[in-house]
Amino acid sequence: MSATRLLQILLVAFGAVFCLIWPLSIVWPAGWTWHEGPATASHYYVMILGVYATLGVFLIAAARAPLAHASLIWFTAISSAVHAVIMAFQAMGDPMQRGHLLGDVPALLLVTVAFAVLLPKAQRENAAASASPA
Repeated sequence: MSATRLLQILLVAFGAVFCLIWPLSIVWPAGWTWHEGPATASHYYVMILGVYATLGVFLIAAARAPLAHASLIWFTAISSAVHAVIMAFQAMGDPMQRGHLLGDVPALLLVTVAFAVLLPKAQRENAAASASPA
C-alpha cells in the first residue's frame, strides 16, 4: 500500500475519532475528560469538543487530496504532539488524571507519529512519480 493511500485512510480514521471525542468521553471519562460530571458540565470542554470536531471534519475532507492539505496535516501532527506533552506532564502531576496517560496522550502521539512519518513519505512518492517518464 502506498504512503499516500495509507495517509488517506488515517486522515479519515483520525478525523472520525476527533469527531467522536464526546462519545469517547462518555465511555471512558478517565481517559478523555479533565473535569467531573458530564461533558456539558464544563464550558471549556465543550469548546474543545467543538474545535476537535471541526478539525476532524477538515481531516476527513483532506483525505481526498492529502498533499494539497499538507499544512493542515502538519498542524495536526505538531499541535497533537504539543497537546500530548502538556497533558502528560499535567497527568503525571495529578494522580486523579493518570488515566490520560493511557487514553488521549498516546492517541495524540499516535496521530503525531503517523502523520509526521507518512506525509513526507507520500510527498517523496509523489515527487518520484512526477519525475518518472510517462
